Amino acid sequence: MSNEHLADLTQPQRDRLAFIELRLRFIGEIRRQDLVSRFGIQAAAATRDIGIYKDLAPGNLDYDTKNKVYGYADGFTPVFDFPAERVLAWLSQGFGDGEPSALKSWITCEIPSRLTKPGLDTLACVTRAIHQERPLKVTYHSLSSGETEREIVPFALIDNGLRWHVRAFDRRSKDFRDFVITRMQRSVMLKESEVLPHEESDQDIQWTRIVELELVPHPDQPRPEIAEMDYGMAGGMVKMKLRAATAGYILRKWSVDCSADHRLRGPEYRLWLKDHLALYGVKNAVLAPGYAAVDAARAGADCD
Repeated sequence: MSNEHLADLTQPQRDRLAFIELRLRFIGEIRRQDLVSRFGIQAAAATRDIGIYKDLAPGNLDYDTKNKVYGYADGFTPVFDFPAERVLAWLSQGFGDGEPSALKSWITCEIPSRLTKPGLDTLACVTRAIHQERPLKVTYHSLSSGETEREIVPFALIDNGLRWHVRAFDRRSKDFRDFVITRMQRSVMLKESEVLPHEESDQDIQWTRIVELELVPHPDQPRPEIAEMDYGMAGGMVKMKLRAATAGYILRKWSVDCSADHRLRGPEYRLWLKDHLALYGVKNAVLAPGYAAVDAARAGADCD
């Protein structure tokens, strides 16, 4: 079956084929039950859809008879051209996984564009490694070290508002770090390499630690009641619980003044962190606007 035959299929069929490809490419596997659960179809129809996709792209999937699952094949070539934004929305929010097409919005809506987008082949390799709990070998370009060969053990994606990272154990530095996906090249999943106990996510203190932050209207803003309305404050405050590994990113994204004496000035600083000591020990607090230099130096950043 060639790509032209897609036009002969119904839209629901094309949506299911697109779902099969998403699962294969970014998760690394697809089961008949995945289709049954996602689309509410019968098992026979799911088997037929997988057969159609196999005819369409025979080199994209291998069948594991022992586990009764179709897996990602090394000769994989995408049939569908998914936009990176849609793939990331599917990975992070779990909806909209049908055939990629130009859809007309119900109302006029402008969404700011990102300047950086991860390449889908690299992203797919990363997400398969996360799902299958396998290390990755990558060529990585670091601001501090330049080009290096790394073995990392990824376990989560992070959107910091500007770019996508992957949280991983770095076998080179023997520490947990954030790796910018656009800086990765030649990613290869190490299928025969096991993840060791000290490389697992529950050993990442910055990931498992939850910090509680209280944000209030910035004292320099003339109308605090507007900030309370904009941010849905209760009692003049927003309480947030964040992973320590993501706190600095979020505080920077929302331009929260994290100085002890709310010294930052400007219309962008509409929020103030009431207790800057809540960031003590948070490594990426160095990213938080106004966070005291001595505290930031003590904390250190963990983004490579």
